[in-house]
Amino acid sequence: MPDLADDCRRWQDTTLARALERSPERQTPFATESGIPIKALYTPLDVQGSDYRDGLGFPGEFPYTRGVYPSMYRSQLWTMRQYAGFGSAEETNQRFVHLLEQGSTGLSIAFDLPTQLGLDSDDPRAEGAVGRVGVAVDSLADMETIFAGIPLDRVSTSMTINATAPILLAMYIAVGERQGVAQKQLTGTTQNDILKEFIARGTYIFPPEPSLRLGLDIVEYCLREVPRWNTMNIAGYHIREAGADAIQELAFTLANAIAYIEQARARGLAVDEFAPRLSYSLGCFRDLFEEVAKFRAGRRLFARIMRDRFGASDPRSCLLRTFSGSCGSTLVSQQPLNNIVRITMHALMGILGGHQAIHTACWDEGFALPSEEAAILALRTQQVLAHESGVANTIDPLAGSYYVESLTNEIETRAAAYLEKIDAMGGMLRAIDCGYIGREIRDSSIRQQQAIDAGETVVVGLNRFQTPGEGDPAPALFEADPTVEPRQKARVAALRAKRDAGEVGTSLAAVDAAIEAGRNVMPAVIRAVKAYATVGEIADIMRRRWGEYRAAVQL
Repeated sequence: MPDLADDCRRWQDTTLARALERSPERQTPFATESGIPIKALYTPLDVQGSDYRDGLGFPGEFPYTRGVYPSMYRSQLWTMRQYAGFGSAEETNQRFVHLLEQGSTGLSIAFDLPTQLGLDSDDPRAEGAVGRVGVAVDSLADMETIFAGIPLDRVSTSMTINATAPILLAMYIAVGERQGVAQKQLTGTTQNDILKEFIARGTYIFPPEPSLRLGLDIVEYCLREVPRWNTMNIAGYHIREAGADAIQELAFTLANAIAYIEQARARGLAVDEFAPRLSYSLGCFRDLFEEVAKFRAGRRLFARIMRDRFGASDPRSCLLRTFSGSCGSTLVSQQPLNNIVRITMHALMGILGGHQAIHTACWDEGFALPSEEAAILALRTQQVLAHESGVANTIDPLAGSYYVESLTNEIETRAAAYLEKIDAMGGMLRAIDCGYIGREIRDSSIRQQQAIDAGETVVVGLNRFQTPGEGDPAPALFEADPTVEPRQKARVAALRAKRDAGEVGTSLAAVDAAIEAGRNVMPAVIRAVKAYATVGEIADIMRRRWGEYRAAVQL
């Protein structure tokens, strides 16, 4: 476009130059949070060479840049899945019932750290952590209480659980059976992404190899028995929260996906058998346009990986079906009501980015677990955007923006470069083991914090526009019930006293035998949870077989 290029230079040298003499540009780094330079103006020159059919296409068709389904939100809105879980099973059940009554269309369970780490509430290592950052689940009895009165054939449930995912999924299956809901009717997701635990979160138990085996046992079992279940949610969200930028988050998420797919194929599973039930989780940070472009670039890059690298022939295998959530690290305790605006922006990113499910954080999460009022406001935020704003009335409304398309192309190019580097190292497992991924995230996190400390990245109320005086008064916060831990310990003791000890011992021995024989552990674990074996007892069988993983210090 030589004429347009000439026109752009003329505009810069005359109209823009005269305007800048009168009013110079702000002294701020014009770049995305991932460091992509932002030009003053984008034109067709910035998307030269882009072919609409190959680069964008149509929703529901390869390469899925514009959406994974043909009609997107015009047919069905995204699942409004509010993350909740705290204290006891009874309290969590009350919160879930209330959210469903208020219009939530999906549930998402937060488990406490002992549950995530395979420790019963009466384990000395669980002291002080029971019911603190999620609900304590020691046995099937707790899971039965959580879902009392909630029909599992009509509710989709996401479980943020990784190392102990087989145990918690087994409990969910058993609750369904007690409700008369067959496994084939259950819908939902187990996060079950252990690699990101070694990268970012740290709630692993076993070494990488047996941890991967457990994750793939879920994939294989559900393929046959729970076909509507999303067997693994590959979660870049936590990688982002650990300090990765948008490009690293996307690249490392896809690198983890590649590793899982390769492992599943090595087990003998065909890619088009299991890949359609994989799902993905990405975070919503601060830069609206970069986040939307990240989601669009991710769909296109993933579709090409599945087709070209893995030879997927089922279109469903190429769908990057995504759940997005507010990145909690963007919420600040200074002027906390400002978080409502940030959360609204997060929801808007998810909608404009074409997600299948969205979680909105609560404004008081900068202080504590969300209050009921804050949780309802977070849900109402999604409902207002869905029904009042008009943003869900057309598909991919930012498509064709020269800026957004240029940014989408650049993010895809940079993420693909990361994937090539990881491949050259021998794959994601090797890149994690040698410390490369950890160093990349650490360095990114430092850069982000330095930009905030220097005032280059403005966080309203934190490093600019502070409230004069001593600061805002602390809002009324949710307070954890101090009686939860002793009550949960007593509950575990009562369970052990009344259950059939012989059946528990036999079922735990069956778990051990399945591990020794190299069989899929899911059938044995389901039997064990039905006998009311506890999370800790089942995890201890695995600990004795595999040991616990201790990460080397990375410098």
